[in-house]
Amino acid sequence: MIRGIDYIGVGVGALIVDDQGRLFLARRGPKAKNERGLWEFPGGAVERGERLADALRREIGEEYGIEIQVGELLDVVDHILPEEGQHWVSPAYLCRIVSGTPAILEPGKCAEIGWFAPADVPRDLTVISRENLENYIRLMARTSLKVEPWR
Repeated sequence: MIRGIDYIGVGVGALIVDDQGRLFLARRGPKAKNERGLWEFPGGAVERGERLADALRREIGEEYGIEIQVGELLDVVDHILPEEGQHWVSPAYLCRIVSGTPAILEPGKCAEIGWFAPADVPRDLTVISRENLENYIRLMARTSLKVEPWR
């Protein structure tokens, strides 16, 4: 049985924010599970018995070679892709890098990476990343990010 296809999968995402307020994005590669070629806030599947934050730290370390601090929960989104026959439930967290510099370690899954101001994020985003970005912009407008969300 395949998660996300034969049953609803759980995937976790990271909105990694740097000191300049830019967001880290990755373009999905040719071997990605879905939405190939689109930009996303990175993350991955949660394994049985794994806590959400632990899965997120593991996935980001495996795919980009960095260690992140996982902060507050931004949102939980239904990631439903009827044309690909997939359904995921995906919590996304606000995060920051605590060590390392992002690099593409799994080129089949990721074709490109970059840092973007919220207003300059590429338009060709995955379904879930579009919703995450909208929720992030609403959060920034409400709070003016007076508090660091990863503390």
